[in-house]
Amino acid sequence: MKIGIVCYPTFGGSGVVATELGMALANKGHEVHFITYNQPVRLDFISNKLHFHEVILEEYPLFQYQPYELALSSKMVEIVEKYTLEVLHVHYAIPHAYAAYMAKKMLFDKGIKVKVVTTLHGTDITLVGSHPTYKTAVEFSINKSDEVTAVSNSLKNDTMRLFNITKEIKVVYNFIDGSKYDIIDKQECKRSALAYETEKIVTHISNFRPVKRTKDVVEIFYRVQKQIPSKLLMVGDGPDRFKAENLVKKLGIEDKVMFLGNSSDVARILCLSDLFLLPSETESFGLAALEAMAAGNAIISTNAGGLPEVNVDGQTGYLSNVGDIDNMAKDAIKILKDDALLASFKSNAKQHIKTFSLENVVTQYESIYKDC
Repeated sequence: MKIGIVCYPTFGGSGVVATELGMALANKGHEVHFITYNQPVRLDFISNKLHFHEVILEEYPLFQYQPYELALSSKMVEIVEKYTLEVLHVHYAIPHAYAAYMAKKMLFDKGIKVKVVTTLHGTDITLVGSHPTYKTAVEFSINKSDEVTAVSNSLKNDTMRLFNITKEIKVVYNFIDGSKYDIIDKQECKRSALAYETEKIVTHISNFRPVKRTKDVVEIFYRVQKQIPSKLLMVGDGPDRFKAENLVKKLGIEDKVMFLGNSSDVARILCLSDLFLLPSETESFGLAALEAMAAGNAIISTNAGGLPEVNVDGQTGYLSNVGDIDNMAKDAIKILKDDALLASFKSNAKQHIKTFSLENVVTQYESIYKDC
């Protein structure tokens, strides 16, 4: 098939999933065209089956903010016409689903039919999409999509609760390519570059937005390092990074915390780690936790959103209520001080990710494309 994929080209979960999906589809022989304003960060090659088309925003003094959705829908029309695409798979409702509907209507007037598959990822529904400014347009574009998927049952339920949805929403979980982590497992993980042999390594990866509660990460680790010799790796960047760095200084643990910034090679970082912290306010799925599990990390997370569908309490890690820093710290210490328990959780995590295999999810999307 000839498939257009529209996503944000950033380090966020929706962009990562869309990019990995597109590359997997191309590997199976489909022709895949990414349409967005920058080359996606995980898109590490271009081939005769894999293409990138940049959406250009022109500067006009009339506009205080450039109308990206107009430029995007026009680019979709151009690429569908030029390459005879059959499906537009848009990730994140705002503004992609709305722009895809406009593109579909413009193409229909030209006698060209294209199907639109919309995948909902989380904050596009629970935080941004449900805002009165956008709610009507988001609801409209979801209902006008040919197929709609959500990355967890929790997100599906939130969408049905927040909007008047007439379309069936199919749950297709986010996925992981475990083979990438298996290869790294067989290579030398140079933990000695970051920590002493007697120290445990704790990791957090996010976009450092308020919803990720990165200050909670620091508070949890502060309690952990008092009892367990350990280091904390903070991977990512965003608006709350400065607050987290200031808290680290205030608590006097600068020598135990490393801020590594954004990275496109999280698998190599996670292979060093023992425990992953994700104390988010909400997570539609928790892709970062899944990646950590693939690298053999035990997980400490909240029980918000789709996280209980990923992190199995008492098997792959522990769940706590949002903001319960003391309980998360207690559970982290319990795991890290018992090598046998830690090894068990790591093994369970590696086993559990098979539920979210790349092969299974790609097959589900192929079926959706054909049926819509």
